[in-house]
Amino acid sequence: MTTKAKVITISSVVAVLALAAFIFFRFFFVYSSGVNAGDINYFQREGVIFKTYEGKMIQSGFKPSTTSSSGLRSNEFVFSVKDKAVADSLMRCSGKRVELRWKRYFGTLPWRGKSQFIVYEILSVQGPTGGTDIPMEY
Repeated sequence: MTTKAKVITISSVVAVLALAAFIFFRFFFVYSSGVNAGDINYFQREGVIFKTYEGKMIQSGFKPSTTSSSGLRSNEFVFSVKDKAVADSLMRCSGKRVELRWKRYFGTLPWRGKSQFIVYEILSVQGPTGGTDIPMEY
């Protein structure tokens, strides 16, 4: 094997490994995880080719707005759901207070959803009056 062939081979291997590492960290590495609580504003299944579950939760409290003239806006948590069982349970939670456990990725994949935040578990659901927890069945 000539020196030129060795350089090309080593460069190709390094490039493939770098690309694989980039793809892993961008789309499959869990950047952070946590729990958010709030009221489900909407939850829907959408998409043309890849049907994904997308939702928005309104969290209590306010934060400064850079776009509105009032200076305040509600905290919104935009999320996606991969698991159909979790999605079916969330479909029944509109208007209720829920606690959701999520993972955050650096990038999005079309079949995973439009958000970097992927909800994978419902911890609790409270009725609109804030009563006792409603047991969730999966």
